[in-house]
Amino acid sequence: MSSSLRFDWQLYELIKRNLKKHRVTRLQLAGRRRAAVAFTLINASAPAQIGNIPFDRAQVDDAAYILTTRAASLSSHAGQRAYPGGRLDPGETAEQAALRELAEEVGLELESDSVLGRLDDYATRSGFVISPFVVWGGKDVDLVANPGEVDLIHRIPLRELLRRDAPLLDSIEESPHPVLRMPLGEDWFAAPSAAIAYQFREVALLGKTTRVAHFEQPHFAWQ
Repeated sequence: MSSSLRFDWQLYELIKRNLKKHRVTRLQLAGRRRAAVAFTLINASAPAQIGNIPFDRAQVDDAAYILTTRAASLSSHAGQRAYPGGRLDPGETAEQAALRELAEEVGLELESDSVLGRLDDYATRSGFVISPFVVWGGKDVDLVANPGEVDLIHRIPLRELLRRDAPLLDSIEESPHPVLRMPLGEDWFAAPSAAIAYQFREVALLGKTTRVAHFEQPHFAWQ
């Protein structure tokens, strides 16, 4: 696959076709709180504002995904990189929660027909089961950060997922499984968000059957 992916109908069809074939692992774990996130695809119409990822106006039609830096004022996971998402409200489905949080956090309001599919549930060390949904966000969309939840919105080019040095795996004494990180220019982010990004690459872009639930998270994400 090309390291530069256009945000176009061909990419839409590729992702939708690969996700339709994917057999989603759904987790039902007692005592875990349910959450959902939106892995949202847009075009790279603005700088990523992270890791010195270069911005070239000749590549504004390339595909990107939305990543945020969580607000420093939050009581949990402040300053971490994450997708728009959060806990399910009573009576709400995981898909509805992902779309609601997308609107609340970055101002992008979409209907259910924007959902291309979903990836595997991921159980976090902090007590959540996260359900990730892949969403087609549209071209040249206006994104506005909710200051109570988001400090920065990043448009990360999909080509970052296809780097030869991805994923980055780190051994830790507390687990037989490595911590998974994904590069962001000269920076990086870690599981659970990085595990979702890696599975998106493997399943949605490359058509593989890769699972990621076993990958660990760094210690700062355990609380």
